[in-house]
Amino acid sequence: MPDSTVLQPVQDSNSANDSDSKSVLDILLAGNVINKEQYDEVQVKSVSSGQQPLDILREQNLVSENDISRALAQMLGIPYVDLKDLSFSPQALGFLTRPVVERFSLIPFSYDEKEKALSVAMSNPVDLDALDFVRKKTNLNIKSYAANPEDVKKSIEQQYKQELVGEVGKAIAEEKEFAQKKTVDSTQIAKIINDAPIAKIVSTILEYAIKSRASDVHIEPLEDRVRVRYRIDGILYDKLSLPLNVRDSLVSRIKILAELKIDEHRIPQDGRLNFTMKEEEVNLRISTLPTVYGEKIAMRILRKTGGIPTLPELGLTGVSLKNLETATLRSHGIILVCGPTGSGKTTTLYSVLSRLNTTRVNIASLEDPVEYEIEGVNQVQINPAVGLTFASGLRAFLRQDPNIILVGEVRDNETTDLAIQAALTGHLVFSTLHTSSASGALPRLMDLGAETFLLASSVNAIVSQRIVRKICTACKTNYDPPPPLIDEIKSILGRLYKPDQTIKLFKGKGCAQCSNLGYLGRIGIFEVLPVTHKISRLIVEHADSNAIEALAIEEGMITLKQDGYMKVINGDTTIEEVLRVAQE
Repeated sequence: MPDSTVLQPVQDSNSANDSDSKSVLDILLAGNVINKEQYDEVQVKSVSSGQQPLDILREQNLVSENDISRALAQMLGIPYVDLKDLSFSPQALGFLTRPVVERFSLIPFSYDEKEKALSVAMSNPVDLDALDFVRKKTNLNIKSYAANPEDVKKSIEQQYKQELVGEVGKAIAEEKEFAQKKTVDSTQIAKIINDAPIAKIVSTILEYAIKSRASDVHIEPLEDRVRVRYRIDGILYDKLSLPLNVRDSLVSRIKILAELKIDEHRIPQDGRLNFTMKEEEVNLRISTLPTVYGEKIAMRILRKTGGIPTLPELGLTGVSLKNLETATLRSHGIILVCGPTGSGKTTTLYSVLSRLNTTRVNIASLEDPVEYEIEGVNQVQINPAVGLTFASGLRAFLRQDPNIILVGEVRDNETTDLAIQAALTGHLVFSTLHTSSASGALPRLMDLGAETFLLASSVNAIVSQRIVRKICTACKTNYDPPPPLIDEIKSILGRLYKPDQTIKLFKGKGCAQCSNLGYLGRIGIFEVLPVTHKISRLIVEHADSNAIEALAIEEGMITLKQDGYMKVINGDTTIEEVLRVAQE
């Protein structure tokens, strides 16, 4: 077992001896975290200034604290855990009180009931006094893991005040007592179902989803636990681990609420339920899926309150906004919205429909499924089981005297032909398409059997979009980007870059308001391609997407990446977010 001088770097690098720091430096070099040039530079500076190499690495921001902690753990031969990507077990947290975890700078995160083992992340993972105290306090086997000291501190702050973990932990304890009851009075069954701890667990999971602005909740059975993940601002976060013994009752409770068959475990099922928390009411779309470890549940949260955002609120500005608005003013034609699943296409279409929705027009929409109800719009959900598909629904719509038609998605030849015919016969048609760029939509429609001369005269505009996370305004800070990044931004922006413009970038430091993520909310980045006379000629000539895009840019179209970079300079989002969603 290493002596105390070796352990100090985990908590205080100033007291680390030189040989230990060098061994960490070697580990960082071997793992390609730093290169040979940086390694030599740190060594030389350490000798000449007398500073510890780890202090120099921190000063020059050459590596992150996570990298240093990971290297120290490797040097000590102890497993490392990244607390940022971890779901905490309420059972594990319940074994130790906050004063204890703060005193020893550690946090329990997992509990194995079979082995009676508690996994603990520690700032100093070989602190024998702390390990001995925790072992005696819990009477369990302790598995120690190294972790970034700053992450340990943040996790203690978050987990021990977090209502989700605390409430669920209490409910799990009650569930054990509840499960031990052998007989139940038949007159009390309804009350017990409502008051059962499992009902409290479901309510707490849903309440946390609403408070944290989650769009989806995933309840996933694993081999040794049940994992609960929340999709917040488009990213999945692991927030909770539940013991296996609550899996079946948790699934059954949600199935009862969604009016699904609780005795059917072999096939997927879909259902809906309404959930109210204080004044906020949400619709939940429930989907079950049989997996090897049990049924997985996905819940899509659709908020009834808050309304549909306007196009500028979505992130459409300048030329892009003007081009889309101009296209929607025409009484006929097709407007397509493109992008991958989860890129906000439906929200954009709803925003446009809300803008056009008056008593003077008849609007009909065919969706799969209907996500938000818009007053005054005739919304229909497709049902292939009874023959109501996009194609058959669209054919029926044309006999309903519509002015504006929304078709959820163009999927096949028949739907494509009907949409084009509807546009050519005086209807304004909106739909979505799964392509990566606006220019790629036209060749895709040709692949679906559309005639080029019909496309050229029926398509008004094509929108391509992605969603990026917004920087939290409460902890937003600016910084000077490195010269290579400035050059890249200038190159991408081209004519949009103003020569006298000073480029400063922004990021969120992380605060209580954004749960230390640095991001809060989302905004769209867009490219809007209006089908002009010149582009129509290219379509007729069977031009590829590159030629169409080049001409559109020449005519003033702002590309996805350019729009993203403009939002980066304006301080709406970060360069990393734009590259995450718009990098080709």
